[in-house]
Amino acid sequence: MEFILTLISRLPFKVLYVISDMVYVLVYYLIGYRKNIVRKNLTASFPEKGEKELREIERKFYHWLCDYFVETLKLLTITPEEMKKHLEFRGLEQLVAVKKEGQGVSSFLGHYCNWEWLSAAGLYWPWPDDVMGLIYHPLRSDFADELMIKMRSSLGGLCINKHHILRELVTLRKKKQGYQFGYIFDQSPKWDSIHLWLDFLNHKTPVFTGAERIARKVNDLVVFVRMERPERGKYIANYHIISTNPNEEEEFAITKRCFAILENEIRKNPEFYLWTHNRWKRTYEEYVERMEEKQHNSQKDMP
Repeated sequence: MEFILTLISRLPFKVLYVISDMVYVLVYYLIGYRKNIVRKNLTASFPEKGEKELREIERKFYHWLCDYFVETLKLLTITPEEMKKHLEFRGLEQLVAVKKEGQGVSSFLGHYCNWEWLSAAGLYWPWPDDVMGLIYHPLRSDFADELMIKMRSSLGGLCINKHHILRELVTLRKKKQGYQFGYIFDQSPKWDSIHLWLDFLNHKTPVFTGAERIARKVNDLVVFVRMERPERGKYIANYHIISTNPNEEEEFAITKRCFAILENEIRKNPEFYLWTHNRWKRTYEEYVERMEEKQHNSQKDMP
């Protein structure tokens, strides 16, 4: 299977996008992949939009999603020179001006545009000896897990299991090794890991705060990577400084800022967000019930 996927990835972008157009018809019109979840998410997130506009966003989203799949597959064989024709980085000069000696960088990014292509950040990074750490959640399938690691590390990134982040950071800091770690921060936390709820896209949303806690602990320079897709096959990654001294910030201030930026981007071009994810399956009402039950049980167990 990997051999076949590798062969497909060698095709020119023009051909890959033709394949994407055909897959779009299959996925959207025939299979209807997670269409109920997408429709529910869009309707609840944009109550001010009519059905016609929502269906247009829906179709554009599925078309982009199929592009995302072939673009990500292309990572198996794309060269640094070819990638630079399709991905542009902006704002790195700001980091040069404020990054302290020995300070690492925590880059926050959402499931917006092609976040997988940000694994190419090392090609543009002002500090060529820095480690480009890509935090990932291991997949259940060994084949899929190995394939994703291969794609994400193809342009010099180092894939780091999310359970080993602090260990890797300690090792790098002992060596006085510079780094940039990329965190996808808009994931859904498990019930026991919920520490913050935010109003996000018209939902009371439990948000992941682990990336902020790590950045505050090691006092990394924190940036938000805002992506744009001006045309098919072209992305622009914009670096925005969020905090130069995160350990001096109020708790959750960094996470709140990043979610505000992400929501603003989604509202401008909603078709580039990952609507197939059942992001709001955990509700605030159920959370309150669970906390009350937990408190009640702990009181019963008290002597």
